[in-house]
Amino acid sequence: MKILYSTNKKFNNSLNKLLSLRKKKVQSSSISVTSIVRDVKKNGDKALLKYEKRFNQNRTIFPTSNQINNSIKSLDQKVKKAIDIAYDRIYKFHSLQKFKNISFIDKFKNKLEYKYLPIDSVAIYVPGSSASYPSSVLMNAVPAIVAGVKRLIMINPGFKGKQNPAVLYAARKCKIKEIYSIGGPSAVAAAAYGTKKIKKVDKIVGPGNAYVAAAKKEVFGDVGIEGMTAGPSEVTIVCDKYSNPEWVASDLIGQAEHDNLAQCILISKDKKLLEKVKIELIKQLKKIPRVSVARKSLNSNGILMYVNSDKKIIEIVNKIAPEHLELNIQNYKSYVSKIRNAGSICLGKYAVMAMTDYNVGSNHVLPTNGSAKYSSGISVNEFYKRISYINLSKKGIESLGPSVITLANYEGLVGHAQSVIKRIRRK
Repeated sequence: MKILYSTNKKFNNSLNKLLSLRKKKVQSSSISVTSIVRDVKKNGDKALLKYEKRFNQNRTIFPTSNQINNSIKSLDQKVKKAIDIAYDRIYKFHSLQKFKNISFIDKFKNKLEYKYLPIDSVAIYVPGSSASYPSSVLMNAVPAIVAGVKRLIMINPGFKGKQNPAVLYAARKCKIKEIYSIGGPSAVAAAAYGTKKIKKVDKIVGPGNAYVAAAKKEVFGDVGIEGMTAGPSEVTIVCDKYSNPEWVASDLIGQAEHDNLAQCILISKDKKLLEKVKIELIKQLKKIPRVSVARKSLNSNGILMYVNSDKKIIEIVNKIAPEHLELNIQNYKSYVSKIRNAGSICLGKYAVMAMTDYNVGSNHVLPTNGSAKYSSGISVNEFYKRISYINLSKKGIESLGPSVITLANYEGLVGHAQSVIKRIRRK
């Protein structure tokens, strides 16, 4: 990872180049995705199976109950317990997010109501193949459960026809009855449009690689997707002279090992710390299984930044709008109110991103690629639809109608005006 100095005249250009280059890499995936989505939409199961054989080496896309049960039996009890703990904590925190219906009666006895209803059917996308995440099952399914979604399906690619037993256990914990061993753009298309064997859903949520993100954008409008870009993952860490370089390096690697396109940025006013972190990265990379993925991510999309003022650091963070932000600094309280753009913010040296990925209780499906400027992470709200109910009294329409008539006529919508006039005209 290179060190970028804010004192350099080309600093802003270099930062803009880094961010735009990664965005282009993510967006370029959409070109090849379009044809896959159209193929599955037209040819259903036949096309779906074709792509599963090609990309995930899956010949079977419907795991049987016996296969699921046998797979779960092989899972270590410690892993089961860890999933149970995470489920309970995520459920508890998300239960607090339930919305209350609104009811309002004005002086004319007009009644306005705003009711939250759960979406009928949702597909959760759980990444698989090279890495598989039972935590992503919980993060997507639990808020849907809290909201009251009736039909919940899981799409997870697995590899060579086998799915991760921990993913299956997490799905069973969430009482997901429909499990499909599919992934990538073809899985997104199958869930969006349906096939003979897979009934379409109303919404698709969940993180994925650049191709999955592109596919979700492709099907949006025909089906709902979460209101953000979810994936590939990213972290920005702000540290100072009191930060532990060994810890900071491990946090960067923890993000980099997700994906070749994962983005890791470290910002500090302390040059010595940046150099120490750089050395630690070299040492620690040798000790992780996914070293090639992490190294490519750090070299292609990672950067160490020396920034000489708090004001400038805050400005840069808001510009990046990272998925994960770690304020690994002593004076993090002075930053908090000024940070406007981030998916989640970890405060202090112990609030590490890795904890939020599993069992703290907050959700780890968060906006990426700058979308934290206008969107938020997965919550219970993602699985509601909201309906307005309007009940007008005779007095209400007679009192409010004249001003509506005025505005409708002003806008040239005479039909609107007439529909009101006919109701308030005296006989």
